[in-house]
Formats: sequence, structure tokens, C-alpha cells
Amino acid sequence: MLAVGSHDNNIYIYNTSDWSLKGSLTKHTSYIIALDWCSHSKFMRSNCGGYELLFWDIEKMCQDPSGRSNLQNVEWATETVKFGWQVQGIYPAGTDGTHINCVNKSPCGQYLITGDDWCLLRIFNNPCLSGHKPRSFRGHSEFVTNCIFVGDKIFTVGGYDQTLMQWKQK
Repeated sequence: MLAVGSHDNNIYIYNTSDWSLKGSLTKHTSYIIALDWCSHSKFMRSNCGGYELLFWDIEKMCQDPSGRSNLQNVEWATETVKFGWQVQGIYPAGTDGTHINCVNKSPCGQYLITGDDWCLLRIFNNPCLSGHKPRSFRGHSEFVTNCIFVGDKIFTVGGYDQTLMQWKQK
């Protein structure tokens, strides 16, 4: 399956065998920022511009309003949502959350990275609880719009500078 988050506040799920639309998830009140699949592809979680964290049962194609507790022990294949227990320490004190543009988990699951409006790539331990100090790196001239792990490297994309940067882990 392929999930597509849209600016019309919906998530569209497609069957990749024939690219037919399996269904739509329609409970968000704002545009979709990020979504994560669980490791067995039965559940999803998503964030939107309205700061909602919603959980979804993909087999039933519906929201699980109790997903925060029902899916507490589910292993997530990806970690890109900006809100939740595992990322509560990524926000600097005194900020409202809008400055963090992206989150991603390392393939080994040990680290989380973020890109922000201060031109920084930050590396945290996973999970990142309040009080954790990141390693911070500056390279972009403007905000970091996205970040991802690929093997032993990290890639970031800058906003205004429109630059793709490659970072090698030591």
C-alpha cells in the first residue's frame, strides 16, 4: 500500500498491485504533515497542521480514537510524526512547535534527527525525552525543510537555499 497525505486534510491509501484507491482517511482538520506505518502495515499514525496526532486502523479504513493507548506497544516502521511520546524532547524551551519542520528515525532506531527554522540539523537519542541535549549542525542558509537517513548518511533539504546536503556520520 501507498499512503499519500494531502493539503485537502485527507490521507489516501492506494493498493500498489493495481494502483486502485483502497480508501480515504478524513478526520484531520488541517493539511497532513507526516505519517508513519507500523512495522506490519495494519496501523498508521499521522500529524496535521492543526497539531493533531491521529491513529488509524488500515484494515478497517477508520480512525482509532483510542489509538494512543491501543497502539502503545506497536513497533513503528518509521518515525516522522512531530508530536508524541517518543519526540517530546525535540522542542527547545519556550517554543510552540512550529519551528521543527521534520523528524526522522535512524534505520537502527537509536537516533532521531530534526530539521528546523534555525538552519539546524539536530541529532537526538531515540526516544527523545524532555531534557535531552542534541548534537547540532549548521549548513543551510535558511530553514531545513526535510531530513532523512540513508544508510550511514543523513540528507537534508534547505528551504530558501534549495540545497540538498549530505552528512556523514562519524
